[in-house]
Amino acid sequence: MAIEAVAFRVRGLVQGVGFRPFVWRLARRTGLTGEALNDGEGVLIRAWGTAAQLAGFEAALKREAPPLARVEAIERRPLSGLVPADFRIAASEGGAIATGIVPDAATCPECLAEVLDPADRRYRYPFTNCTHCGPRLSIIRAIPYDRGATSMAAFAMCAACRAEYDDPADRRFHAEPNACPVCGPRLWLSDADGRQIEVEAGRDAIAAAAGRIRAGQIVAIKGIGGFHLACDAAHPDAVARLRQRKHRFHKPLALMARDLAMVTAYAEVGATEADLLASAAAPVVVLRRRTDSAPLAPEVAPGQGTVGFMLPSTPLHHLLARELSVPFVLTSGNASDEPQVIDNAEALERLAGIADVWLMHDRDIVNRLDDSVWRVADQTPVVLRRARGHAPAPLVLAKAFDTAPRILAMGAELKSTFCLLQGRRAVLSQHIGDLAETAAHDDYRAMLALYRRLFAFAPGVVAIDQHPDYLSSQWGERLAAECGAAVQRVRHHHAHVVAVLAEHGVSPAAPPVLGIVLDGLGMGERGELWGGEFLCADYRAAERLAAFTAVPLLGGHRAMREPWRNAFAHLHQFVGWDSVERRFADLAIVRLVRGRQPPVLLRMLESGLNAPPASSAGRLFDAAAAILGIRPEGVSYEGQAAIELEALAEPEMAGEDGAYPHELLVGEPPRIGWAPLWAALLDDVGRGTAPGRIAARLHRGVVAAVAQTACGLARARHLPTVVLSGGVFQNRILFEGVAQALRDRGLDVLTPRQVPANDGGIALGQAAVAAALRGS
Repeated sequence: MAIEAVAFRVRGLVQGVGFRPFVWRLARRTGLTGEALNDGEGVLIRAWGTAAQLAGFEAALKREAPPLARVEAIERRPLSGLVPADFRIAASEGGAIATGIVPDAATCPECLAEVLDPADRRYRYPFTNCTHCGPRLSIIRAIPYDRGATSMAAFAMCAACRAEYDDPADRRFHAEPNACPVCGPRLWLSDADGRQIEVEAGRDAIAAAAGRIRAGQIVAIKGIGGFHLACDAAHPDAVARLRQRKHRFHKPLALMARDLAMVTAYAEVGATEADLLASAAAPVVVLRRRTDSAPLAPEVAPGQGTVGFMLPSTPLHHLLARELSVPFVLTSGNASDEPQVIDNAEALERLAGIADVWLMHDRDIVNRLDDSVWRVADQTPVVLRRARGHAPAPLVLAKAFDTAPRILAMGAELKSTFCLLQGRRAVLSQHIGDLAETAAHDDYRAMLALYRRLFAFAPGVVAIDQHPDYLSSQWGERLAAECGAAVQRVRHHHAHVVAVLAEHGVSPAAPPVLGIVLDGLGMGERGELWGGEFLCADYRAAERLAAFTAVPLLGGHRAMREPWRNAFAHLHQFVGWDSVERRFADLAIVRLVRGRQPPVLLRMLESGLNAPPASSAGRLFDAAAAILGIRPEGVSYEGQAAIELEALAEPEMAGEDGAYPHELLVGEPPRIGWAPLWAALLDDVGRGTAPGRIAARLHRGVVAAVAQTACGLARARHLPTVVLSGGVFQNRILFEGVAQALRDRGLDVLTPRQVPANDGGIALGQAAVAAALRGS
């Protein structure tokens, strides 16, 4: 039969995942000759064989790809030349960068078995990996992904590792971080002065660190994407000391457990949650706590009915977890609000006074990666923070984006990320944090420079939030000037809606949707502050159809940190402060406000002095929390009062015990008014109704208000599809309630899944809006 020659271009996440040895084995199986190599665009295969052999080979490329690979496209073109004698794996070539970087992946079963086998040469070696697992983004400096472009370049392979690396039949063929105890990175235990601590005979540094944890000490552990701080999660004094030293007073602490059985002893784990825990990303998964479990320290997750668990993601963590009989805290290695430490010397300096000992190694972490966080809501996995295990895997948008210019989207101010859009592939960075913090802003700029270098990315358009005071917007304008790129300003809430459309592969040519965006704050159409919005939106435009009634932010930004200010503003606007004070003189919130000069506060509200109006959904929940005595004077992390209010309501949601009413106020646009809600809530407070029941009625009331308003707008404007987005929709009660109510009325509902509903998804929305406006 005639021999044909074909070049296959394979695009997607196909480097560093064992794709070339897979191709080599497949070619040998199907009888092809030729070669496979990495280059800047992915994997290039030159193959000779019969038409039937080539067709079978092409079909198997996608169907049988390695576990970490993601084949996005296979392009085929004729080839000429002499028929080679065999099939080989050729050296990497350069060229234009168009391939992706595979995220770091949790230890595979084969590597774990070796680490736990006393007869194996990698027994208890904490840096064991192969092409199916191990570090990727955390160690890479350049593409193509070869050892010399990673922090493993400092470690020359021994003969045994080199033999594995050179053998196409071995699963470690071209596993760039391949190493063993003879030639790879090493681990040690250090004191606060950086001196290595000698361990007892027969024990190693990991066993010694576990002993320190059992003794109630705090251990700084250098992981795959940064340092963590660890302590015994069942040791109240240790957890309290960690919180005090780290200045993280209330925000939940993530826990690591040895295996799924240990997690299920402390939390309720469904099938979907078990799959998330065991996935290659090994994220933190937010779970309901079991009421009959063995006790965890109360300070692990104060004021909440949930707890965040993860399973070990590296051999180091597997070995450590096997030394401990209970879960242990594993929280980011930093002082509160700072980026995670990644450097040994920096860890000794910045974690001094927090950690008691340091478990360190000598492989450099090139790129900082926080842990990803997921939960199951509306019977679907939903990402809350996208980082290790997910970034920088690209999101593939609708085909119409193929013609888009190169766009760099700068994201928002909080929960910051940025996005590189090239054609239909959107690379969303890992979670970086609050840009108002100097260290986070520095990290944002460093990551931005790294991604641009990795992907050889020169933007034609820089997309920014229209808020002029956002540091991301200011930095974007500066970058655009340096690059000669155009600037595209995108409204905050428009970006929220479009991020969901983009994630779901909706085409820019699709009809508009009804977007419901509930968040804390964002700049609106003419500089107003929005946060409870109903929009008629597509990729190119967004029209405001309705909103929550705007209420002054008493004290401006201070209102986001001091919930009592929102309670006072809401009660004054919708009930009248004189009436509240007269009827509820002994209520705690009234006594609190009375001590803060109400006449001065009232003048601020009436004059608008440092009290800009905002239609914020987040501040509505803060107000209710403060009235019920939840963190009225101040919160220690964003959303704390509302999160604890949700936890208070959760046990009461099973019944149908009423919902507080609302009103729809006529205007341009119409507004949801909260006077009936506050009147009913205050009546319940006056009757001594249990706070949990009040919290549940509030949640049901807001669900009803949002759903009824949305259904009316959808009918009037013929909008059969509704998009839910914004950080307030990370409230599971609200999210599930609104989504189900809309479906019950026959509407299609799109929700964020792979991209956070909060501001971590803004950059994707900005990029997609800019692409639609600028050329797709």
